[in-house]
Amino acid sequence: MAVKNKGTRAAAENRRARHDYHIEDTVEAGLVLMGSEVKSLRLGHATLAESHAGPKDGGIWLLNCHIPPYKQAGRENHEAKRPRKLLLHKKEMQRLLEAVKQKGITLVPLKIYFNDRGIAKMLLGLAKGKKQHDKRQADKDRDWKRQQGRLMREKG
Repeated sequence: MAVKNKGTRAAAENRRARHDYHIEDTVEAGLVLMGSEVKSLRLGHATLAESHAGPKDGGIWLLNCHIPPYKQAGRENHEAKRPRKLLLHKKEMQRLLEAVKQKGITLVPLKIYFNDRGIAKMLLGLAKGKKQHDKRQADKDRDWKRQQGRLMREKG
């Protein structure tokens, strides 16, 4: 028998978010998707670069996420940038909504992936924006760590 792939498979990742924000906490949320969106995600055609999550109609919604139409869906296709509802437990949702009300806190989508059961999930980050000098310092620290690793390999 063939062994199925265990673990998660990322359909889309927002690598820029960790550069622009201090991620304080992460939360896993489900997504309400149409069939053509799931097929497009399985092909890895989603973009999270300019997306964000926010409160709307008493829930938390994913806004401005681009999932292109699935070509074989025909007339049953979806809009590329439609708002998508996020599925969370009520206590988690209340905690996130309270945090968003604070100044400078944002809900940033970090990754859309398929769990081991094949269900699409989203990793949301509770984040504070970085200032320009924070970004420069993070780059300096990363370069120094890289240089340290090179020196250690050369010396011993």
